[in-house]
Amino acid sequence: MRDRAGVILVENNHVALIKRIRNDSVYYVFPGGGIDEGEDPKTAAKREAFEELGVTVNISECVSKVEFNGTQYFFLAEIFDGTFGTGQGEEYTGVNSDRGTYLPTWIDIENLSNLDVKPREVAIKVQSIFNNSTDYFFRE
Repeated sequence: MRDRAGVILVENNHVALIKRIRNDSVYYVFPGGGIDEGEDPKTAAKREAFEELGVTVNISECVSKVEFNGTQYFFLAEIFDGTFGTGQGEEYTGVNSDRGTYLPTWIDIENLSNLDVKPREVAIKVQSIFNNSTDYFFRE
């Protein structure tokens, strides 16, 4: 078991997700990954956003902790530099091809409930937060 950290990026009523295609299965995950030894969850979330998305982020509050093969932390974040979709992390190198494909994408918040997003409870919470407050953390 390894603790993980992820980011929740919302811009213009869209949330950043990684579309995963693996073994004929299609699902979505929040950008993030394992916390390295000696690393705190916020630092890991920032590192993973850069590796997976190619962006530098400011981390805000932790809005969800999920217990699944360790603790998973999900932080609201905001992009302040970089180009979305230019990540160069190990998932993009093709070294371990049995991991399937990773595609950074923006998904309309209204559509989250229609997709297989993991973890489900975080997707529901994001949809609830941003549907209840039209100006909460949105960048126009």
